[in-house]
Amino acid sequence: MMFFAQDVIVPTSFNPNPNIPGHNRRLRRVFKGAVGALDGTLIHVVFPAKKQDLYRSRGKGDFYQNVLAICDFNMIFTFVVAGWEGVAHDSRILSEAITDPQSSFPFPPLDKYYLCDAAYAHTRGFVAPYRNVRYWLGDFRQRRALTNKEKFNHGHAKLRNVIERAFGVLKTRFPILKRMAPFPFVTQRNIAMACFALHNFIRREGMSDEYFARYDEPNVSFRNNNVGVDDDEDGIPTHGITADREYMTQLRDQIAYQLMHNID
Repeated sequence: MMFFAQDVIVPTSFNPNPNIPGHNRRLRRVFKGAVGALDGTLIHVVFPAKKQDLYRSRGKGDFYQNVLAICDFNMIFTFVVAGWEGVAHDSRILSEAITDPQSSFPFPPLDKYYLCDAAYAHTRGFVAPYRNVRYWLGDFRQRRALTNKEKFNHGHAKLRNVIERAFGVLKTRFPILKRMAPFPFVTQRNIAMACFALHNFIRREGMSDEYFARYDEPNVSFRNNNVGVDDDEDGIPTHGITADREYMTQLRDQIAYQLMHNID
């Protein structure tokens, strides 16, 4: 099954063509360098008592492994790292994946980037939302985006929502990810990877599928309970150099201007 996972969880071609499958084509023309979304998700694990503390997630009574994943705009996962402790910060997992040659992290070309939430550093290859500004889709239901930063955050949230929907499909289809059986931990991690692989296989084969149909609505609203947009940026592990962060900040400002003035 792990060989199967390696065959079906493969990096994107980094083709940002807005006509590839997926929603929000106009937004993808504005976020023209976006090649997918990146996030972490918690998957239930069963552990002996002596190891439980590391896998006890913040604010939760059960135990979890933290899984980092990237998906394209068609809800196909293009990168997955499983097995991290539930207490591990999402950005630390990303930093380790980038620097670990064995993980083969698919770093995007210079003009491309992944959309990520405020748990991650805003730097070359990764576009995060503006901090201390409304972000979650539900935040815009009562009052539309007014400023350029709110316009950006709303558009960013609508596009990044694809990975929340992909996680929704995955966990609805495979209930074992919410209540794992007491196998050895390596087996539990491999079960998670197998579920990601089967998810991709079903999507790629274009099968008629009730779970994908349920989550194909682009504005299904999720809120990541592990992190808030107002998290202290100083507490987030960073990667990349100052010039990379400045470049992405300028790019974010340009996109915000385009959205504010309806420029495709």
